[in-house]
Amino acid sequence: MKKIKKILFLAACSFLLAAASFAQDLHFSQFMNSPLLTNPANTGFIPQADYRLGVNYRNQWSAIMTVPYKTMSAWGDVQVFRDRMENGWVGLGGVILRDVAGSGNLTSTKFYGSVAYHQMINAGSLLSAGFNVGISNKSINVTNLKFPDQFDGKFFDNHLPTGVSLDKTSISYLDLQAGINYAYFPTDKVYANAGFSVMHVNTPEESFFNSTDSVSNHVPMRFTGFLNGSFKLNDQWIINPNIYGSFQAKAYEIVAGVNAHYNLGNGDNELIGGIYYRLQDAIIPMIGIVFKDYTVTFTYDATMSTLKNYNNTRGAYEISLIKDGFFSGPADRQSICPSFKNTY
Repeated sequence: MKKIKKILFLAACSFLLAAASFAQDLHFSQFMNSPLLTNPANTGFIPQADYRLGVNYRNQWSAIMTVPYKTMSAWGDVQVFRDRMENGWVGLGGVILRDVAGSGNLTSTKFYGSVAYHQMINAGSLLSAGFNVGISNKSINVTNLKFPDQFDGKFFDNHLPTGVSLDKTSISYLDLQAGINYAYFPTDKVYANAGFSVMHVNTPEESFFNSTDSVSNHVPMRFTGFLNGSFKLNDQWIINPNIYGSFQAKAYEIVAGVNAHYNLGNGDNELIGGIYYRLQDAIIPMIGIVFKDYTVTFTYDATMSTLKNYNNTRGAYEISLIKDGFFSGPADRQSICPSFKNTY
């Protein structure tokens, strides 16, 4: 009996999670390490470098799904026209995002190009605005899916006929986002940043079924805000508190926490440790390391909601890798964020 209940629960999860993919966007727990997805105004906002490259990987539901959900992104951005604008510059960037969900291979692939303008408004403030334009594609393979009318009383048999059918198995559409940021850095030991963005500004249509007058297939706009800070306590410790909230239709996500950077002695190498909490969902410990221009960070979502009774608190893990770089050397650049490198 317990086995049958578990099978029914997993089947329900498959349908609910697939449906949720239409109601809520893909996301990373390490929102601070996926800046262009969090807010297009982050494009080219690189406090201590000229360009950066990053990759993110998330593995979710492996404890309860035969085929776990996998989300991957690769991105990069660069500052341009710093020598042609007075106290300002332009940021250019791009993101590739791919998500494969469950045994039905519900696959989401997105390509975004983004641009932002950054303007110093006084000696310790920066205002940024940006937008991105992208192409989104979703596809699904129904061959491996099991539907309620294929349950024979003991098992799901996908060889049995089903009355469920889709009008199409692949869709593509244009997607637009926009955002603003404000950064405040009165000294080299204090930094604060707040931002707000709107995703799916054009509310594109997304469905594997044909449009009807009674059902809206448009992706609702997603509103995201964040507030973070960086405080240099001394030559050994920098503390970074963060809070992030995202709201889309009736779905929402709120994550808050703090991480700390510990200087290993020369300003180039650091250890990272932290803890975050996703409201009504998970505790997220963080560990990482900075080696010169490379930052590697690992987080684990330990489920705290009632779902922990089924996944034994094993929610998801994420890995991010970011590379900062300079075109002409860092000697003539001073970070607007607290940094150990400013000390040496």
